[in-house]
Amino acid sequence: MAGYILRRLLQAIPVFFGTTFLIYFMVFAMPGDPILALFGDKTPSPALVAQLRAQYHLDQPFIVQYFIYIGGIFQGNFGMSYSGQPVSEILLRTFPVTLRLAVLALFFETVFGILVGLISGLRKGKLFDGSSLVVSLILISLPIFVIAFVAQYVFGVQLGWARTTVGPGAPIQDLILPALVLASISFAQIVRLTRSSVIETSSLDFVRTAYGKGLSRNRIVPVHILRNSLIPVVTYLATDFGVLLVGATVTEGIFNVPGVGNTLYQAIIRSEGPTVVSFVTVMVLLYLVVNLIVDLLYGLLDPRIRYVK
Repeated sequence: MAGYILRRLLQAIPVFFGTTFLIYFMVFAMPGDPILALFGDKTPSPALVAQLRAQYHLDQPFIVQYFIYIGGIFQGNFGMSYSGQPVSEILLRTFPVTLRLAVLALFFETVFGILVGLISGLRKGKLFDGSSLVVSLILISLPIFVIAFVAQYVFGVQLGWARTTVGPGAPIQDLILPALVLASISFAQIVRLTRSSVIETSSLDFVRTAYGKGLSRNRIVPVHILRNSLIPVVTYLATDFGVLLVGATVTEGIFNVPGVGNTLYQAIIRSEGPTVVSFVTVMVLLYLVVNLIVDLLYGLLDPRIRYVK
C-alpha cells in the first residue's frame, strides 16, 4: 500500500507541472493587454505601464514568468490580482463557500442517487424503475440554468421554503437549494449508473451462489450486490467532485453565491491571469488528492483489488 501511494504521488508531479504549464500558457496567450485593460478607455502613461509590467513580471519571457509563478506557489504565494489584492486572500474568502456547496451537492447526489439507482436495479421493469428513468432523463436533458430558475421560482418565490439568493456569509441553510440544483444532473447520472451496475452484478455467479447458500436478501443486497456495484459510481463521483468545484459558475451566479465560480468568471472577464491560474491550480491539486483517495477506496469496496507492482 505504501509503495502504491508513493508511485501515485510521483505520477502526480508531472501531471501537476503539465496542467499548470498548459493553464498558464492558455491564460497568458489570450489576445489583448491586461495592463491596458485595467484603465478602460483611459490611456496610461508609458512609465506607469512599464512599472505595472515589471510588478507582475510581464516584461519577462514567458517561461521565466511561469517558473516565477511556480516558485511562488511552493512558498504559499499565489501572486497578486491586477486590482492589488493578494490572490490567496481571494481564495480564502471564496473557496470555503464553494467547498461547502460542492460537498453538500456531492452528499445529495450520492445518497439519493445510489438509493434510487439501487431500488430501480432491484425492481427492474417495475413502476418505480420506469419513473426513475423518466425523471433522470428529464434532468439530464434540461440545462442547469433552467433547473436553477425553476427551483428558485417554485421553492423560493411560490412556496417560500428557501431563500432565492444566498445571504451574507453563505450559511448552510441558504446553500441547500443551490446544492440541490447543482446535484440534479449528477444525481440523474448516478441513478442510471447505479441501476445498470446493480442489474449486472445481480446476474453474476457469486450472487446466485449467495442465494443458493440460503443467505437472506438483507445480507445479499448491501454486501454482495451494492458493494460490488459501487466501483463505477465512486469513479464517477471522483470526477464529478472536480466538476462541482469549478463548474458551479452558473449556479453561483443565479443564486448570488460568493464562491469560486462567480469570482473566476469575473476574473476571466477582467483578464486577471494570476487569479485565474491560481484558482485553477488549487483545483488541480484537489483533483489529484481526491483521485488518490478514490483509488485507495477501490480495495475497500472490492477485496479482489490489490495494490501490487
